[in-house]
Amino acid sequence: MSATISSHRQPRTPALDNPNANALRVELRQYFIETFSTYERLFEVLSCDEAYYKKPIALRHPLIFYFGHTATFFINKLLLARLVEQRINPRFESLFAVGVDEMSWDDLNDQHYDWPTVAEVAHYRQQVRQTVLDVIDNSPLTSPITWDHPWWAIIMGIEHERIHLETSSVLIRQHDLNMVHSHPAWAPCRQQGVAPTNRLIPVAAGDTTLGKPRHDSYYGWDNEYGQRQINVPEFAASEFLVSNQEYLAFVEAGAYQQPQWWDEEGQAWQEYSQATMPTFWRRQENGQYRLRLMTEEVSMPWNWPVEVNCLEARAYCLWLSAQRNEPIRLPSEDEWYRLYDVAHADSELKANIHLDHFASSCPVNTFKQGDFYDVTGNVWQWTNTPIYPIAGFDVHPIYDDFTTPTFDDRHNLIKGGSWISTGNESLRSARYAFRRHFFQHAGFRYVSSRHPEPTVTNTYYETDRQLSEYAEFHFGDNYFDVPNFPKALAEHGIKACANKPHARALDLGCATGRASFELAKHFDHVTGIDFSARFINLAVQLASTGQCRYTLVDEGELVSYKTRDLNDLGLAEVASKVEFFQGDACNLKPQFSDYDFILAANLIDRLYDPALFLAHIHERLQVGGVLMLTSPYTWLEDHTPRADWLGGFKKDGESWTTLDALKAHLAPHFRFMKEPADIPFVIRETRRKYQHSLAEATLWERIK
Repeated sequence: MSATISSHRQPRTPALDNPNANALRVELRQYFIETFSTYERLFEVLSCDEAYYKKPIALRHPLIFYFGHTATFFINKLLLARLVEQRINPRFESLFAVGVDEMSWDDLNDQHYDWPTVAEVAHYRQQVRQTVLDVIDNSPLTSPITWDHPWWAIIMGIEHERIHLETSSVLIRQHDLNMVHSHPAWAPCRQQGVAPTNRLIPVAAGDTTLGKPRHDSYYGWDNEYGQRQINVPEFAASEFLVSNQEYLAFVEAGAYQQPQWWDEEGQAWQEYSQATMPTFWRRQENGQYRLRLMTEEVSMPWNWPVEVNCLEARAYCLWLSAQRNEPIRLPSEDEWYRLYDVAHADSELKANIHLDHFASSCPVNTFKQGDFYDVTGNVWQWTNTPIYPIAGFDVHPIYDDFTTPTFDDRHNLIKGGSWISTGNESLRSARYAFRRHFFQHAGFRYVSSRHPEPTVTNTYYETDRQLSEYAEFHFGDNYFDVPNFPKALAEHGIKACANKPHARALDLGCATGRASFELAKHFDHVTGIDFSARFINLAVQLASTGQCRYTLVDEGELVSYKTRDLNDLGLAEVASKVEFFQGDACNLKPQFSDYDFILAANLIDRLYDPALFLAHIHERLQVGGVLMLTSPYTWLEDHTPRADWLGGFKKDGESWTTLDALKAHLAPHFRFMKEPADIPFVIRETRRKYQHSLAEATLWERIK
């Protein structure tokens, strides 16, 4: 069967080690333009402005968020990489920054959002386009572009937008039909017919390798780096992806209503969704089926791959196993890699991927790869493997929340890419994961094996060194008889607020959250905000499960394993009064206001613009409320440009301290309540190395 070739071929993710820096600059410029333009072209399928604001599904933001999100991502990351010096639109760069996945700190309350117009966001996107082009055209460039290269942020923004090209297309596909219309750039496949009979084909045992080295030529996300080698035992895999026709037997058997095929999570989803068939299927009154594509419904193409979530795919495998009386299940990630190696050993990659052919799936017997079809492309393939860190995993310093929030055993890996998977998504090394009840352009193939399913240890102990140190700093042991620092800060602040209202408190720069929990002993509600999603994720985990696990460096490669429990700290009863969000203290969302107490602990000398923070912090506090600032005043250019330090230098020939600057900046709105207090703290680095510091704590009452 022949495939229709798209008239416009998407550029591939570029090699970043081209020794000709000028040629590399030109290639990246074109890659950015194509990416930015293709993303905007996707939103042209929306039929009216209302389509931007009506949510396609309750668990995600409306599409206006995603229209703005990828642009603000560029600016936020370029700022961190010091490739741009100032924001374009601080409101947008806060409003559109966070809220993409269904993470527990995401704020999906519509009352908190005053969305801008489509025209305003489109204008903002043009400003961002020009800003990024100016950076590409004028910033110094040396080759290769590696993980720690400033230009990594540019590639990160481009690949991030290509991810959202796909995820936004899924949301559009879940939108009401009257909210979309057809578009010549997004024409689906028109080929359909009877599905081929599926069969299991043996795959010999063999070695496979996951992960890639840091010096790899192509951009990668944090979870791709490291290495895992494994010998995969023999198994058999289905020749084709499971087709709509093959899956129909499961639907018509009434299996959606039969709990024996669904695990506990699947049954809970079933009870919530009341699903009777795949979400993109439509059944007419005459019993005929239709399929929802991105912008239209068509008569059911039975020879296309079925698209389901992981829970449905698992249930089908269990049902099929009973029908055939043989072990049938989803493949593991290891088995998919082994299948990929076999399928592509002697064949060029030809697949329904990268928008090369259609803006939809196509028949499952179109693209042959070795003895199999669609090992890559057409639709993503669910695996049985929850995402986990490969040995050598590390987070990137300017994007610490790409993967770490998914190490929760709730996100399963999807492999192979779909028809709209472009850029990094189309590479063998790609490791993407989604919650098992989410929908992507994802289907599955099944495997059969007499060997136990390959497993990986996924009892995740946090190994990020800085995060582990802060977990111990907040929730671990006390050292050298120095009291727990966040607890001491909370008690100091509570004492200052003893005779004041105690409805709401804000813990800015909350890190892993100990002070937030301690403040909840006195305040009715506490909000914890930190710039680092890694820190917030651990705080959220504690609030929801009461426990966290992490490793502490003892000596060299030797570590100890720690588990901390809120019950043991007397904080479990107040956890329900605390909520955590990711945010920028210099650019907070408007809903974070009207607090009776604000704690900014060891934050002021870590901000990129501390004067901006001080100029606006009164807007977040009730008149009569208390602001508490603490800091050891360790000014570093790594965090704050030298010109923006508040103190720690000579001014007019005299020493100018940070406290002098605080008094000057806060005087218009605050009364200095009392003389500062020194509060000690100790941070454990190894079993025999500790940081012992003093933070100066100051208290300020808002007077107007």
